[in-house]
Amino acid sequence: MGLLAALCWGVTDFLAGFNTRNVGVQRTVFFGQALGFLMVSLVVVAFPHIAQGALAAPWAAWGSALLAALFTVSGALTLSRAFSVGQAAIVAPVVTSYGAVTALLSWLSGEHLGTLQGLGLGACLLGVALTAVTFGRPPQKNHAPRQALGFAILAALLYGCSFWLQGRYALPAMGVVPVLWVGYAVGLLSLTGALLRRPGQFSRPPLKYVGSLLAASLMNLSAFSAFSVGALQGSVAVVTVLSTLSGGIAAILGVLLFKERLNPVQWSGVGTVILGALILHLH
Repeated sequence: MGLLAALCWGVTDFLAGFNTRNVGVQRTVFFGQALGFLMVSLVVVAFPHIAQGALAAPWAAWGSALLAALFTVSGALTLSRAFSVGQAAIVAPVVTSYGAVTALLSWLSGEHLGTLQGLGLGACLLGVALTAVTFGRPPQKNHAPRQALGFAILAALLYGCSFWLQGRYALPAMGVVPVLWVGYAVGLLSLTGALLRRPGQFSRPPLKYVGSLLAASLMNLSAFSAFSVGALQGSVAVVTVLSTLSGGIAAILGVLLFKERLNPVQWSGVGTVILGALILHLH
């Protein structure tokens, strides 16, 4: 399940760059949120006891879930923007450093951080710095390294805050499916309002891109489903470690299919970020 989650999330990240460049950032994220909301709503309807358990959760848990959802949709938009202007081989691994953000917030809120987690946090920060090294080369068309890196770092911060809120307050009280439903609902409402203010962006995407949009949405849902099943049925640590390989999968797909090129220092940064994420999750 961990390997399947990594594969699906890697394909999702890879398709994100293609979709945002051809369809637009907001419409790409909106399509994914709409499909995800529909699928999760069907699960809630089919299993009403899931909703009953969530309704009994305290208001603080619901507030945390709502705030986490706002961070998530903001992170999705920022990440899509990063993929639209930068290389998947750089963006995808940097975003996996959200684990460092979550670990730091946990430490600030009273959780003890061991030596291993400190090493993972340092590795993520070092990897982010190395990926920015371009040796003065002019950026390629649609590939602005520093701009993409900035968006990727911001997305990591947003996702890290979201996962911290979910893990510390929302998930223990509400469960996985209700928290996911809240996230999709908030994202869908936010994007609908934004797109309605600009009707030109609310139009149906060209038919030739519907397949890639649908594939990205289904891959994202499949990844989360695989991750949840693996975490519930086996070792959470093992499943999490394997799922973080998604950044490496997206980077490899970018190199193989889009012929993206990285210099040796950038490759070392990609590897260091992935290593740092693995160290954090191993702990």
